[in-house]
Amino acid sequence: MASGLWQREGKAISNFAQTLPAAQSDLATQTLKDPYVFDFLSLSKEHSERELELGLGLIQHITQFLLELGSGFAYIGRQVPLQVGERDFFLDLLFYHTRLHCYLVIELKTVEFEPEYAGKLNFYLKAVDEQLRSEHDQPTIGLLLCKSKDKLVAEYALSDIHKPIGIAEYQLLRELPATLISNLPSIEAIEAELSGEMGNGDEE
Repeated sequence: MASGLWQREGKAISNFAQTLPAAQSDLATQTLKDPYVFDFLSLSKEHSERELELGLGLIQHITQFLLELGSGFAYIGRQVPLQVGERDFFLDLLFYHTRLHCYLVIELKTVEFEPEYAGKLNFYLKAVDEQLRSEHDQPTIGLLLCKSKDKLVAEYALSDIHKPIGIAEYQLLRELPATLISNLPSIEAIEAELSGEMGNGDEE
């Protein structure tokens, strides 16, 4: 309740209905949320993608990160290498989902969503399906975590992609509920109170 989970579950923009069987699509949709709240991270507003992964980032807080992702996520690794042709590519984060029975690739972007990000993630999903997925696994799912997104741009970007991809935002700090904000004293009131106490101290 405190994290507003019920308001965030199933809210990520995705093409699951068009790319997955109905039962798998419903479960995948409910598995993702929007936004993800990473308020356990101590990062500045101008953090880099590397800082988001390392340093004070996600991997040092893997337990909290997995709790925020939800149940069923098994962590496999970060910067997981894949070779396609003569080139090496690296997945930001790779998971296996025990209820969906599939690999899940997470790409981190510290900027607003751009359409080309979906194309790159689509490429990664193809590579994972070809190189890691077994005959018993369901199709690999991709999740793009961006600082922000334009809903219509995201929907357009996914409309003709045939691999299952979800797009969601992440937040480093959660805003205080409006009811709590209304009950807190204003900055002016706090300053006035402090000024009054200092003034009383001087008189003594």
